Amino acid sequence: MWTGLLVGILLVGLGYWYMQPKPTSTPLPKLVQPRIVVEKAAGRLHIYDRAALIRTYACIAGRGQGNKTVEGDRRTPEGQFQIVYKNPNSKFHLSLGLNYPNSADIQRGLAAGLITQAEYDRIARHLTSSDWSDPAVQKEVWYTALGGEIFIHGERNDRTGTLGCVAVDNHDIEEIFAAVPVGTPVEIKP
Repeated sequence: MWTGLLVGILLVGLGYWYMQPKPTSTPLPKLVQPRIVVEKAAGRLHIYDRAALIRTYACIAGRGQGNKTVEGDRRTPEGQFQIVYKNPNSKFHLSLGLNYPNSADIQRGLAAGLITQAEYDRIARHLTSSDWSDPAVQKEVWYTALGGEIFIHGERNDRTGTLGCVAVDNHDIEEIFAAVPVGTPVEIKP
């Protein structure tokens, strides 16, 4: 009886281990048309080149459930974004800044009375033509009632969630950071 139980436990453990993403030692290949897809509930970040899936990483997202709506809700936004800023000096090892809030988010925020028309106009202007590495631009876009500073970054470690970003292990963000340029599309799914 104990033998059967031990074999069962071993098989379940091996199955779980086998299904977990393994750290890779080969860098990502040169990507022609990269894009990132994050599945929050599944805890997966996928790198595609055109339609081809290149690599999948384990990730964590915000501790709050659902789509981000306001500053401090600990939710990761959902929708279509772009990498607008690469930060090699991040306090989370390396980080890729996203253009949250995007146009859909600021329209929702204006309709809900969370931001003013002036804030809407200022953010909308920066969404298409600004250098997001400029702290003045970051301040105007990211510091409103909608929240901001949403990044894909390292330092996942043993944490179970973030304050709204997407986190991967440090060796994974090193690969991703090196492979994707500013302008890379990012889709974040529930």
